[in-house]
Amino acid sequence: MRTKSLKKNKINVITLGCSKNVYDSEVLMGQLKASGKDVAHEEEGNIVVINTCGFINNAKEESVNTILEYVDKKEQGIVDKVFVTGCLSERYRPDLEAEIPNVDQYFGTTDLPLLLKALGADYKHELLGERLTTTPKNYAYLKIAEGCDRPCSFCAIPIMRGKHVSQPIEKLVKEAEGLAANGVKELILIAQDLTYYGLDLYKKRNLAELLENLVKIEGIEWIRLHYAFPTGFPMDVLELMKKEPKICNYIDIPLQHISDNILKSMRRGTTYEKTTQLLKDFRAAVPGMAIRTTLIVGYPGETEEDFQILKNWVTEMRFERLGCFAYSHEENTHAYTLEDDVPEEVKQARANEIMEIQAQISWDLNQEKIGETFKCIIDRKEGPYFIGRTEFDSPDVDNEVLIDAAQHYLKIGEFANIKIFDATEFDLYGEPV
Repeated sequence: MRTKSLKKNKINVITLGCSKNVYDSEVLMGQLKASGKDVAHEEEGNIVVINTCGFINNAKEESVNTILEYVDKKEQGIVDKVFVTGCLSERYRPDLEAEIPNVDQYFGTTDLPLLLKALGADYKHELLGERLTTTPKNYAYLKIAEGCDRPCSFCAIPIMRGKHVSQPIEKLVKEAEGLAANGVKELILIAQDLTYYGLDLYKKRNLAELLENLVKIEGIEWIRLHYAFPTGFPMDVLELMKKEPKICNYIDIPLQHISDNILKSMRRGTTYEKTTQLLKDFRAAVPGMAIRTTLIVGYPGETEEDFQILKNWVTEMRFERLGCFAYSHEENTHAYTLEDDVPEEVKQARANEIMEIQAQISWDLNQEKIGETFKCIIDRKEGPYFIGRTEFDSPDVDNEVLIDAAQHYLKIGEFANIKIFDATEFDLYGEPV
């Protein structure tokens, strides 16, 4: 008998891109484990599954480089098989098959049963919502919908993820109960568009009703909202946020731009005036809430005047959290028909300028926190510090609270009350009280 056949296969799942991809990888791993497969996340394994991102140029480059790296390992005999799934292969499968033929098989975003079959596993319908989480044990993502119906000119997500499909409330509650039973204390609700949740299933925007059901789950202490679209935002969610302590006073609402010219070309369905009023309404409804947004600079036709409008508005709005990206010209999007006329170095300079303004705002807001005490979740220990977060901070993208591990002992995955004694632009320093 050849020794090759005695080797036990181990499947290594590699995740690139956003939290939605993290969730998809976790579902894949849960299915593989249920079929008795040895599966790991970003460790060693002789069979590799790369879950790719195809959103913007940087993400596509990272995905392609990762595929090439593992194809090279396959040629050297370090790994036996390489499978590619996710957004990049959904969007560019024919190109990828032609350019990188040494991948064993490519799969799209909706090909999970086929991918499992290729890995020698069965798709188990009864595993509703069961997955192998890859995040720290105290938080997990809960994907409440897939796809997007919005017509934004710059965005390729509908091409890769299809139309908006909400998950039923009872299915999400069951999934969240399973997570809570495994020690998850914080649910991070994700979708391409939370605002749209329920319109397809219940003929109304139903995020508030979903939240009312999720807050009843024992063990869940924080629920965080990610990726809400500004147009048609269901304001009853804010009423619930204000009165329900489990719902973090936090929202991630990508606004992309504020100049009316650019918003119109982007097909965002809103204006400077409407967006500014919406943010004022948010802050009036939930005083002290943290608003995170993302912006795009260098969109086709963005003039110096458009950029000045954006800069002034960022200064005025004082977002608690903000990210800024240089526009990426994506084929098959409506904006691709426009001339990508802002030079790359101008895009980058504009993004840097916005982030400098935001760094000063973050510094000012963080200085105000000195002397205050916050309930924090402790995510991990890193170097000499325990690292925690307040309810105003999402993992990986927002501020962190650093506590000196030589002076204090904290339990990872538990909550602690932390008094802040120092702050920088992006970190708070505190001690337990």
